[in-house]
Amino acid sequence: MTTAKDWMAGTRPRTLPAAVVPVAVGSGVAAGCGSFIAWRAVLALVVALALQVGVNYANDYSDGIRGTDEQRVGPARLVGGGIATPRQVMTAALGCFVIAGLAGLVLALVVSLWLLVLGAAAIAAAWFYTGGSHPYGYRALGEVAVFTFFGLGAVIGTSYVQMDRLTWLALGAAIPVGLLACALLVINNLRDIPTDETSGKRTLAVVIGDRRTRALYAGCIGLSFLAVIAMAPVAPFTLLALAALPLAIGPVKQVLGGTTGRGLVTVLGQTGRLQLAFGALLTAGLAIRI
Repeated sequence: MTTAKDWMAGTRPRTLPAAVVPVAVGSGVAAGCGSFIAWRAVLALVVALALQVGVNYANDYSDGIRGTDEQRVGPARLVGGGIATPRQVMTAALGCFVIAGLAGLVLALVVSLWLLVLGAAAIAAAWFYTGGSHPYGYRALGEVAVFTFFGLGAVIGTSYVQMDRLTWLALGAAIPVGLLACALLVINNLRDIPTDETSGKRTLAVVIGDRRTRALYAGCIGLSFLAVIAMAPVAPFTLLALAALPLAIGPVKQVLGGTTGRGLVTVLGQTGRLQLAFGALLTAGLAIRI
């Protein structure tokens, strides 16, 4: 019998900062412009979290029925580990997408119906990451989708639903957020290279290999901090995010030092904490009005 603890583990808690941080940063942009609207920010967070959990369950379901998750280094998956049935996990994924859709619909009715297009694209991207007959996650496009939806889309979308306009500052803030979200996926796929190669899952990590994937991870982290520095002439208090730099040193050293297997599970958690700290500091810096 599947327990609540099993379902909670199936949400992949270490990945949830990728949903929380962009909403916080987008809200920071709005607050700095004097346009913060709390209830809209909360609905945006519901959308982001529901999509993140939904894509995790959908990934669990799709990889599980393909047999990709039968041999894993990381935590056991619901379907692949025989903890829940495929039907149960698919239902959970679809339920999350419904929640995201309903919250997004409210925002669209209040702000702009064009948001429905973004929402539909995000749900489709979540499902077809590993779902369908031609999943793009098996074709080295996962990082592109993560940067697009959990970077650009989430940050700019969150600021837009509160400000009713697009700003260059939101675009600039979305770049480091998207890069750190990509870092989470990169480290996850780095850990899974051996099993993904065996199962035929061609992630970007499988395509470019172990050494280049480690360099890509370090590049995502480094460019995130450089992006903040580049924003300083427009929003100088965003430099507060540099205070998160010490949290980046450990995981980057481990990855570049050749850590493998379960050691990379620890790095994944460290990367999530870095993302949360970076996001909180960037949000505060953006919210300070000059």
